[in-house]
Amino acid sequence: MNFRSLLLGAAAAVFAAACTSTADTETGLAASAEAEAAAEAAPPVAEPIEPSVMVGGAAMSPSKNIVENAVNSADHTTLVAAVTAAGLVETLQSPGPFTVFAPVNSAFDALPAGTVETLLKPENKDALTKVLTAHVVAGDLKAADLVAQATANGGTATLTTVSGDTLTFALEGGAAIVTDESGSKATVTIADVDQSNGVIHVVDKVLLPN
Repeated sequence: MNFRSLLLGAAAAVFAAACTSTADTETGLAASAEAEAAAEAAPPVAEPIEPSVMVGGAAMSPSKNIVENAVNSADHTTLVAAVTAAGLVETLQSPGPFTVFAPVNSAFDALPAGTVETLLKPENKDALTKVLTAHVVAGDLKAADLVAQATANGGTATLTTVSGDTLTFALEGGAAIVTDESGSKATVTIADVDQSNGVIHVVDKVLLPN
């Protein structure tokens, strides 16, 4: 084989290698483009939906504390005002946990005329605190826990509030009833509103300590 033939053979080999390399590159680019297109076409991953209960027209977030949720409820503006006046905001934002029986605005409206206005006065802060903490029990007591306690105790569960007073829980005609020391009964209208620091049970009456 002469020198010219060797040169031609070498040139052909180089050209073939170059063509193969170019083809591989184009194939790789095409595959990459297809992968990018597929990624763009794929639906976005949905964020997990946080379970919540609607109270007063607002969703109560289990990741928020009692105060953070209560301020968003249109049905609890009086309760929030009272908690603020009593200086209990920081307490109800603490880790707890707490079980709160939360009266709606109409429950406060049903009290004798002038009662709320009187309790909100600075000089009556201690009395207001007593009333509010009579709605709070230490611990995270779901409705099932209260029913279990009542069932194990002959039909009623006795709860000691943060104020040192006593509430009685029972089922009456299928309704969850909370009775204060004076015998006044409140119905739980919305149960198990989970909070990051406990649970709220919405009630339709103000529970008064002796």
